[in-house]
Amino acid sequence: MATQSVLNNAQILVIDDEPDLRTLYELTLLREGYRVDTAGSVQEALHAIDTRRFDVVITDMRLPDGVGTEILNHMKAGQRTERCIVITAHGSAENAVESLKAGAFDYLTKPVDLKQFRTAIASAVQGTRPPSGPARRATDARPAEAAPSSNGQAALSRLAGDSASMRYVKERIIKVARSMAPVLIQGESGTGKELVACALHANSHRSNGPWVAVNCSAIPENLLETEFFGAKKGAYTGSVQDRDGFFQAAKGGTLFLDEIGDLPLPMQSKLLRAIQERCVRPVGSTCEEPVDVRIVSATHKNLPDEVHAGRFRQDLFYRLNVIDIVIPPLRDRCEDLSALCQALLARIADESHIAPPQLAPGTLEHLSMLPLRGNVRELENLLHRAVALCEGETLRLDDIQGTISGMAPLDARPPAPIVAAGDTPLPTDLQAHLDQQERDILVKTLKETGFNRTLAANRLGLSLRQIRYRIARLKIDAPRDEGPDE
Repeated sequence: MATQSVLNNAQILVIDDEPDLRTLYELTLLREGYRVDTAGSVQEALHAIDTRRFDVVITDMRLPDGVGTEILNHMKAGQRTERCIVITAHGSAENAVESLKAGAFDYLTKPVDLKQFRTAIASAVQGTRPPSGPARRATDARPAEAAPSSNGQAALSRLAGDSASMRYVKERIIKVARSMAPVLIQGESGTGKELVACALHANSHRSNGPWVAVNCSAIPENLLETEFFGAKKGAYTGSVQDRDGFFQAAKGGTLFLDEIGDLPLPMQSKLLRAIQERCVRPVGSTCEEPVDVRIVSATHKNLPDEVHAGRFRQDLFYRLNVIDIVIPPLRDRCEDLSALCQALLARIADESHIAPPQLAPGTLEHLSMLPLRGNVRELENLLHRAVALCEGETLRLDDIQGTISGMAPLDARPPAPIVAAGDTPLPTDLQAHLDQQERDILVKTLKETGFNRTLAANRLGLSLRQIRYRIARLKIDAPRDEGPDE
């Protein structure tokens, strides 16, 4: 009830030059319990903003004496804290993108759907402070930005590193998280794009809503429409009930579209409409359904080059790239290597139920000289293997070098031999194949030694720590009468 009271006390300014529409918006908001002021021009709006404090400002883009972005720029120059929703003409994608880049919280297109209108206002009001008194002046000092919540801070802390570039990334996350503007995260493979997207969600006003992450490159093309938009019962063979898609599943939350650059062109067109109109049509349905999601996307590709090559729609790129966050590659932030190693080793040790190993002197310097083209993901894999090979509680240079010796860069490896017909076929999943071979050897050796891990380790040339790690990683269950370690 207290939250509802705060929301109902919200003060809203409606700016539109058409009296009928202004009245419609005002009555809709009054029925929701908000307090409403109105203005019919840019000058009236600026006067109201300069003399009072609001929670939300709703403005039409086209006004008799100017455009809505003038109001946005005035509020930005005055360091105002109100969230602004811009109403644009149907099909004016450029105006919507321009307003979001100018700092608008959200946008609506004409003719305005009142259900979407109420949802957008509720989202904008949520989390804002109610006015502390009548007629607060615009010259009041701007309050400090809200500190991240505990969940938001935890999500930011997973982005290890305190270099200038990473501080900028974290600051940008906090700054744009509470907007509805689409965000495009760009960076090389393995830089942590999904961690940035998670942090955006955790620090947004939608953090209590669902988080739906989608790898666009992993979905077969013939299933894309069903997976994204859902399907009605009987829409295809075997469809015995209605099925929600990613958009419906993310209602009230965030939809993260990873590897967006891999979507085929026909699906790009359908995605563009869903984002612009905020409606989706499930497969087999004759009606569109409104959806309330915040879109965050990511790619390792250079999308402007993809647009130039005709592989990515230009209008979709502009719609997704309202706000961009670029994650630097690891080679450009070597000063973060120490913090990254500590965080990754702590995570690896926790997963393996062992004490976190420490880096021996000189090991960090050796790591900093590696190319690490796979960025943080490659560093994590390298440390994972090194932990398995190390003896004792200290990760030494020999452990790292031994790991690297079996992991030559792809461009330095000799070409794989061609398997002739009739030979053993190549595995389709090399890592799973190797894991199974290792598991078979360990199980056989353990059985022969009565599950005495010390004896089995000696036979295989491993330390006790190494064989324990492998048993845990490969999930090898010992019988109840398991032999002793010693």
